[in-house]
Amino acid sequence: MRRSATPDVVVVGAGMVGAACAEALSAAGVRVLVVDRDGPAAGTTASGEGNVLVSDKEPGPELELAVASRAEWEVVRERLPERVADVEWEAKGGVVVATGDPEPLRAFAAKQRAAGVVARVISPAEVFELEPLLTPRVTVGVHYPDDAQVQPVLAATALLTAVRERGGEVRSGVTALGVRKSRGRVVGLDTSDGDIACGAVLNACGPWAGAFAAAADAPIQVLPRRGMILVTAPLPECVRHKVYDADYVGAVGSGDAELQTSTVVESTRAGTVLIGSSRERIGFDETVRVRVLQELARKAVGLFPFLGDVPVMRTYGGFRPYAPDHLPVIGEDPRIQGLWHATGHEGAGIGLAPATGRLITEQFLGLAPHLDPTPFRIDRPSVIAA
Repeated sequence: MRRSATPDVVVVGAGMVGAACAEALSAAGVRVLVVDRDGPAAGTTASGEGNVLVSDKEPGPELELAVASRAEWEVVRERLPERVADVEWEAKGGVVVATGDPEPLRAFAAKQRAAGVVARVISPAEVFELEPLLTPRVTVGVHYPDDAQVQPVLAATALLTAVRERGGEVRSGVTALGVRKSRGRVVGLDTSDGDIACGAVLNACGPWAGAFAAAADAPIQVLPRRGMILVTAPLPECVRHKVYDADYVGAVGSGDAELQTSTVVESTRAGTVLIGSSRERIGFDETVRVRVLQELARKAVGLFPFLGDVPVMRTYGGFRPYAPDHLPVIGEDPRIQGLWHATGHEGAGIGLAPATGRLITEQFLGLAPHLDPTPFRIDRPSVIAA
């Protein structure tokens, strides 16, 4: 596609969700410019584990989005330029285990199966066949073959490479300051690098989406929720799947501002083991809290005892965009024509990004959406700020 001086859409935010939206739009022939105050995948995306999960969501709109996005990942990966197509995609599957009463996990799996998710309840003996190093205290497990993992920075930058190859543009070091309007609709984006004329602006600023929306005179409630991850020294293959305890589902769906931790353990292609997860609403406070790291390590050793002898190489954390009702915010803002939002995915943005990009593109072009966009609309009482 020949590059145009005036993009159809300026995407604000070059993380996974912004990159996926830009890629989907450009694949449909839309002229796209992506701007980011730092650079590609420099914020929340760089602090993620790369989860592509269907196993951790209650039946409802987010699970429907996750199932659609898991399928869309296959489509998007096929569209990537060959030289950047290796994004460390691993369709390893997930194993969720309980070490106490097995009934709540069995009941949760039954609800997911009723919603169309492949969720196979397995005995402790079958769990140990899949993950021999798990604690013998396991009482039941559920195998989710559709869970996967991707290297998030590689994936986001590959998506942006595809955008560039179709004639789009990505500009780093450009801070979005607000939108320019004429007669109630967007005609441009105000930035630290000057005004950019455009037909639409997409707010994909992650946990900073609320601040940008306020600057655009269309405030939304999107808050930061911090998470921390431990990274071990490289090991021979020891964790074969994405493994987490049954408490993780409750932590994902909780709106509690206090610290919550649950155990998620997985290996990477490099041999390191990632240990999560924590959730804490503390604003944009970047202070490393030792008690959080200690809690993650303690629970991980409880699930995989061998980890007690493995050194931690480093730790990192990041902020996830959190909407009060736990649903992403996807679509056009009813208050300003041409202002769009794609945010609020919290810790699931890596997995949900492809379907989010497709849904934005379908709505932008007036096409029939592949799933109902209504639950993700902007004018929800919990999202529209006073």
